[in-house]
Amino acid sequence: MDFDPVLLARLQFAFTITFHIIFPSFTIGTSAYIATLGVMWLRTGEDRFKRLMRFWIKIFAVSFAMGVVSGIVLSYELGTNWSRFTLATGNIIGPLAGYEVLAAFFLEATFLSVLLFGEGRVPPWMVVLSAVAVAVGTAISAFWILSANSWMHTPSGHEMKDGIAQPLDWWAIIFNPSFPYRLAHMLNASYLTAGFAILAIGARYVLGGRFIEEGKTMLRMGIGLMAILAPLQLFIGDQHGLNTLKHQPIKIAAMEAHWDGSRPGDYHIFAWPDEKGEKNHFEISIPRGASLILKHDPNGLFAGLKDAKPADRPPVRTVFFAFRVMFYIGCFMIAAALFGAWLWWRGTLFTTRWYLRVMAQTWWTGFVAVIAGWIVTESGRQPWIVHGIMRTADATSPVLPHTIATTFAMFIVTYAIVFTAGSYYINRLIAFGPKGALVKPGDREKGPITIGEGAKS
Repeated sequence: MDFDPVLLARLQFAFTITFHIIFPSFTIGTSAYIATLGVMWLRTGEDRFKRLMRFWIKIFAVSFAMGVVSGIVLSYELGTNWSRFTLATGNIIGPLAGYEVLAAFFLEATFLSVLLFGEGRVPPWMVVLSAVAVAVGTAISAFWILSANSWMHTPSGHEMKDGIAQPLDWWAIIFNPSFPYRLAHMLNASYLTAGFAILAIGARYVLGGRFIEEGKTMLRMGIGLMAILAPLQLFIGDQHGLNTLKHQPIKIAAMEAHWDGSRPGDYHIFAWPDEKGEKNHFEISIPRGASLILKHDPNGLFAGLKDAKPADRPPVRTVFFAFRVMFYIGCFMIAAALFGAWLWWRGTLFTTRWYLRVMAQTWWTGFVAVIAGWIVTESGRQPWIVHGIMRTADATSPVLPHTIATTFAMFIVTYAIVFTAGSYYINRLIAFGPKGALVKPGDREKGPITIGEGAKS
């Protein structure tokens, strides 16, 4: 059987980055939550904040370790499968990735050790300071990684000499045109991801009648933050979309399955894009809705897919549906957070059990939205690996297809083991709860509290 080495290299990298992105998006949010709990503990002296801080430090540590294990292979893949890409862009991507390790990863790892082993050995303020340092480190890590990734979408501050990107202006490289929008969008998405996991665990504790004080605290803190961040993400996403329309108009055309740029664009609630026929089937649309969103004018025009050659178009169906998964989950988050805030204001948050049952099952929403968003971002850039400079098909290494296929299969098995073991251990930590009391098997009838189980009243 003949394999396409470019396709295999893309699938392998897509698999590893999809698996990996779950954990940074979670740890960025949870580290900020841990730091917040620590500050509130120092300010109020209330033990519930200390108990929650201990509880989430353990979950963060497991997630952090899984992120390291799943992410370390990415740098090796760049060397083995994407050597032509690293040759052409290493002068820019290399330093940015190096800054992430030096300025962020070392900071996170150093102070995480204080968080894990410092209690009783260092003063409480030092433990909280370490939590803040870890949270800052995760944000710095996102800063550098997203700067490198954004440069691949909107390259600037360089010149090409003999096919090699030479840096001219590091300020322009780091703060390239799409970077501020991408950074804000991803950081907020990470806080939303962690926030809805916190909401889900808090709801399950309250439903199950265990760790009530801690569960109510998680619900209040989660809803208070999500009621602000979820609507904010809609605004950030709109600004990010307008920036993408300016620099990558064909990506936007694929997101909207908009074929004819000479006509205003409809917003398709659902459609089935037909790339060969250059049209959509089964459309359920809001007339001129896309033009209103993107141009703020129902008669506004923007580029259509037909404005680009078929070879220069991204995979329309993939981008179209991934964008809708992300967007519809975002709409759910806004509705759920605002409704929860309204229940809190009415004083019925902890007694509205149907709402708690729904929220108890929302732990996955942020993760799926992040993955869908990255599919939109990376698939929408195709066929370019560096937009307008280097095509993906020209960036791979001269590696035999069966070699990539073999390592790909090994990665799938290894990651399955890592994910299963890590998820099981996190569920056990949730079962122990913030007070460290193991839930007896018979207690599960009162209502499960682990992430992988359903909630019962």
